[in-house]
Amino acid sequence: MPASAIANQAYLFWVFVYIAAAVQAALLALALWRRPINAEANRVLAVWVALTGLDLLVKAVYWDSLSPEWFRAYRFVALFPFLYGSLFYVYVRALIEASGFRLRDGVHLLGFGVMLALNAHVLLMSEQQMQALSARWVAGEKSIGSWFDVPLFVYGLSYVAAALVRVHRYRRRLRERRSDADRLSLRWIDVMATCQVVIWAIATTQWLAVVPGIDYRLLFGAVAAWVCVVGWFSLGQPPVVSEPAAVVEENAAPDPADDDARFPAVEARLSQLMLGDAALYREPALTIGQVAKRSGYPEYLVSAVINRRFGGTFWDYINRLRVEAVRACLADPEDARTLLDIAYDCGFTSKSTFNAAFKRQVGETPSSYRKTAAAM
Repeated sequence: MPASAIANQAYLFWVFVYIAAAVQAALLALALWRRPINAEANRVLAVWVALTGLDLLVKAVYWDSLSPEWFRAYRFVALFPFLYGSLFYVYVRALIEASGFRLRDGVHLLGFGVMLALNAHVLLMSEQQMQALSARWVAGEKSIGSWFDVPLFVYGLSYVAAALVRVHRYRRRLRERRSDADRLSLRWIDVMATCQVVIWAIATTQWLAVVPGIDYRLLFGAVAAWVCVVGWFSLGQPPVVSEPAAVVEENAAPDPADDDARFPAVEARLSQLMLGDAALYREPALTIGQVAKRSGYPEYLVSAVINRRFGGTFWDYINRLRVEAVRACLADPEDARTLLDIAYDCGFTSKSTFNAAFKRQVGETPSSYRKTAAAM
């Protein structure tokens, strides 16, 4: 088979992949836009996925025909990567804070705006000039558009790094507050970020050197695969606990002057639920809403009593009870269960949260405490 025919078949294969991914991106964007869980953040993600689908569709049409008429659209969507990194950051921000796109998020789109302005002269070329430019690109002239590659890589990866820093800080605060932190720790964000780093690595490699098989076709094939990854993880994400609610709860300053007359009754009821036969704190993934429902009092009142009468946040209170229950088990020489078995029985759902809560409250690790208790 002639080399030209093989090359044409390769192009057709990638064109099919891009079109299939573009269709999937459109369907995924619609699903994310309508998804009630993490709704505000998912709408940001839906826009991001839709732009990616449009990017792939334009590239598929242009590479299938190599028509100069489509080169203008091709050069326009070539600027979309200046949006991808910043949209990833905005998505993470919206996910953690449970708020959608805000006016001040527009600053994260400035990179795309600047590059659009710098490329305006290309997008406004006459048809003859665009045909000449398309012919040069088809001939493999790498200088076309390559001047913005370095700013693109630095700009995009810096936003990916900034988003991962926010996720790391969120996880650290989450583990301090919740026993089910691992279930809510945004693991799919790591996968999405890894995919982006792989895409940027392919882009950097094909820009710096000529390596067989590493070219624009593979690059956007990786983008198509990324759409599949996003679809798999984003549609299965659990509800995310927002930072603002946690910050408000943790920073609520006790003020005895504001005590409700029902405080003593609520306090007694909570003690009954937690320390009585129910031992409610042992229930995994317990929420303040569940406690309020069992107590028969409004959630705001239960939260106020916990903050002002028991000290600390709801999760401080629950983890304190769980740690005390663990300590009682570890001090019992006849209890031969493993540390994790005891921790899970007392309501903890992850090893990392258990260890962190125990050491913060007791001052030593669970294993060290058990050895000390056994020696006494």
